[in-house]
Amino acid sequence: MLIRVEIPVDAVGIDVLLHRVFGRDDEADLVQQLREAGLLTLGIVATDNKGGGIVGYAAFSPVNVAGEDRQWVGLAPLVVDESLRRQGLGEKLIYEGLDALNEFSYAAVVVLGDPAYYGRFGFKLAAAHGLHCRWSGAETAFQVYPLVEDALSGVNGVVEYSEPFNRL
Repeated sequence: MLIRVEIPVDAVGIDVLLHRVFGRDDEADLVQQLREAGLLTLGIVATDNKGGGIVGYAAFSPVNVAGEDRQWVGLAPLVVDESLRRQGLGEKLIYEGLDALNEFSYAAVVVLGDPAYYGRFGFKLAAAHGLHCRWSGAETAFQVYPLVEDALSGVNGVVEYSEPFNRL
C-alpha cells in the first residue's frame, strides 16, 4: 500500500472508487467540480501494491469562516474500498492529509462525520467553539481540528464550503 498526494493521472481511478463505494454520482461529481474549479486544496490517495489502483482517497478543499479566508479546509469526501475497511487505511489517509496541510501552513480542518470516528484523530465538535455549518441538524457531526495553536481563538460563525458542496 502506497499513500501519497494525488496526481492528475489518478483522477479516473478516484472517480471509479467513489462511484463503486457510494453507488451514486454525487461524490464523484463533487470531486470533479472541485478539481475543475481549482478548489481541490489537497487529495491523498492510497494505491494497492498489485496494479497501483486507487483503493482510498481523502479530499481537502477550502472553506471560509464567517465570510473570511482563514486558511481552513474541509475534509470531504473520505473513502476506502469496502474490501479494505477496518484496517486503518482511513486513518492513514487522514493523518497524511493533516501532516501535509500542516506543512503547507493551513490553520484548521473541518469535517462533517461520525464524532466517534473523527474524534480519534483529535477532531472536536465545532459548536463548542461557536462554529457551525449551513446544514441544519449537523451540530452533533460538524467537527474541527486545529492545525495551529491559536486557530480557534476569536473565531466563530458559519463555516462555508465552496459552491460545489451546495449542489449536493
